[in-house]
Amino acid sequence: MGWAPRPELPRDSSALLVSGPDGEMLWLDVDHCPGQAPRVCLMGRYQLPPCKQRWHTCSAFLPQGGLLVCGDRRGSLLLFPCSSSVGWAAESTTITNGSTDPVSKVPGSKLELSYLSYKGALPLEAPLSVLFGLHGKTGVTSVTCHGGYIYSTGRDGVYRQLHLQGQQLEVLQKHRPCKGLQWIEELRFTLDGDLLVLGFHADNFVVWSSRIGENLHCIPCGGGHRSWSYCSSPSAEAFAFIRCGDVMLYQCEAEPHEQQVLLESLHGREITCVRHLGTVKVPGHTACDVFVTGSEDTTVCILMLSEHSRTVMPLTRLSDHISSVRALALARPMGPGDEGFGDKGLSTLLFSAGGRAQIECYRLLCAGDPGSKSAMACHVVHVASHRLDEHWERKKNRHKLVKMDPETRYMSLSVVPGTSTEKLLTPWNFLAAACSDGSVRVFGLLEASRKLVLVAESFHHQRCVLKVEAFLHVRAGGERRHFLCSAATDGSVAFWDITSPIADVVDTLHRADGEMQPLALGTPLLTIMAHSCGVNSLHIHETPEGRYLVASGSDDGSIHVCLLEVALDGDRAAGGTCLRILERVARPCAHAAHVTGIWLLQPDLLLSASVDQRLTLWRWVPGGLDELNTTFFHVPDLAQLDCWEVAEAGEELQYYCVLCGQGLEML
Repeated sequence: MGWAPRPELPRDSSALLVSGPDGEMLWLDVDHCPGQAPRVCLMGRYQLPPCKQRWHTCSAFLPQGGLLVCGDRRGSLLLFPCSSSVGWAAESTTITNGSTDPVSKVPGSKLELSYLSYKGALPLEAPLSVLFGLHGKTGVTSVTCHGGYIYSTGRDGVYRQLHLQGQQLEVLQKHRPCKGLQWIEELRFTLDGDLLVLGFHADNFVVWSSRIGENLHCIPCGGGHRSWSYCSSPSAEAFAFIRCGDVMLYQCEAEPHEQQVLLESLHGREITCVRHLGTVKVPGHTACDVFVTGSEDTTVCILMLSEHSRTVMPLTRLSDHISSVRALALARPMGPGDEGFGDKGLSTLLFSAGGRAQIECYRLLCAGDPGSKSAMACHVVHVASHRLDEHWERKKNRHKLVKMDPETRYMSLSVVPGTSTEKLLTPWNFLAAACSDGSVRVFGLLEASRKLVLVAESFHHQRCVLKVEAFLHVRAGGERRHFLCSAATDGSVAFWDITSPIADVVDTLHRADGEMQPLALGTPLLTIMAHSCGVNSLHIHETPEGRYLVASGSDDGSIHVCLLEVALDGDRAAGGTCLRILERVARPCAHAAHVTGIWLLQPDLLLSASVDQRLTLWRWVPGGLDELNTTFFHVPDLAQLDCWEVAEAGEELQYYCVLCGQGLEML
């Protein structure tokens, strides 16, 4: 049994939830007046879903009214309807004898008969929404409502943020507060905007601050299998617990925090990837650029950068990855100018991938929020995730087997453009991934049902694939051809026509209801040995004539550019399409170190960045590359470059770039 807070009740009334046999849970309202026996009113009966340990562990009444959310011992979250009208209407039959004497406990008494007769009159409510096993098999420890969201904690080391979509619970995102804190018990929201995470780390009780990212208290108590209570006030803090049958009390005076955050950190380790999401204009404020960064510290950060104030402020962090984040990809962002979007801000699908062959997908919505400190808010919904070894985790006796490739990493991601057509009843988005095990993989995402499925793959390269880039070619008659470019550690660049595989995948997915075995991508249309070693940067730009410039940079410091043309070839079985090389240009020793960033700004302008901390602008002329300008940037160990153009009314077109590595810089 457990108490559930109901703000609308008087101070001398409380709601009590009791789990009994056969998974039945009772909601009781208890009135307690001094000098009188408690007055109890049965308000509702609920049926918990079948499981081995069938009882609730925590509960909360939602501020919206009429709904009750519970967590159970199986780790599931349940949403029930609740209405006080039935209970109050039957108040005359409440479980009380109306006197100051203790309540009778004699079996067969009038009290018990009244209770049983009323219990039979109330319907047994089934849950409206069930998120089965959300927190694993160890159970849900707390449910909290704050700021229009629902927060749940569990003994799986994460807390989750949810909201109501109609009368269904929808998970927005999950957070891992700190490494090693596997037993989270409760969340406390402070008046100054901090979020305190209460839990147990080994045999210590821990109070962890989300704002400063460190422990405020660490109290040796023996671990979490005990009764405990924590209370804090502006003047003092106290923690009481039972140990070996003794009631122990830890108490201390509240001390002012001497540490103040002068500048919030972006990441704890090297930033490995960055993407520019777009620009958001907030009334009364200057326009701000929104970026997404991934890091070796296993987190993804959505942040805003104001060119006017030169400040960077994190908006939210995503901590679903269990290993380093190596690659990011964005579906085409939707903004105020897009049809059907309105003026909400920026919305896009974000894909992140990295170690342990893990891909996560989110729906982002960034919009102005004049009431917040950053004047901007980022709403995140976790859409889907995928791991290659998910089947391995479900195997029995897997400790007796040898895992084939435990260290597969995704090195690069690219969203295949133009695949959501009107022909599909349920449009799929497709994502290409470069993998360290030598494969090029294609995934399909059905956002409506939150499915991310491996649909096609090829091991053509037979070595680590470092980069992938997808592009769309539209013929004169409107026919669309989807192409994929991949680059590996041997310096080769391969071009694939994936139009037919994607069409086959769509047909198979519709017939198999979103489940399938991965198809073969086939063989590349064209392979170029562009470099003598690994290709660390790759970019494709379509010219006004419908041709394609492909630029790449390598470990050996060289730059390679080629001009391709999509042509018809009747002798080819793959849809009669071939790629022809019209021109190739190579610039050996363009940089003194690895070229880890390259971008084609215009058909004749190329930007390259290297670990030598030089950013160079090149002009492509027939037969070679001419250096126009070079500037030095301040980010060591450059990992990636991203560029975008800004065209203000009546002003000259400008290009901006952002560089990441051991830091972040925008030029």
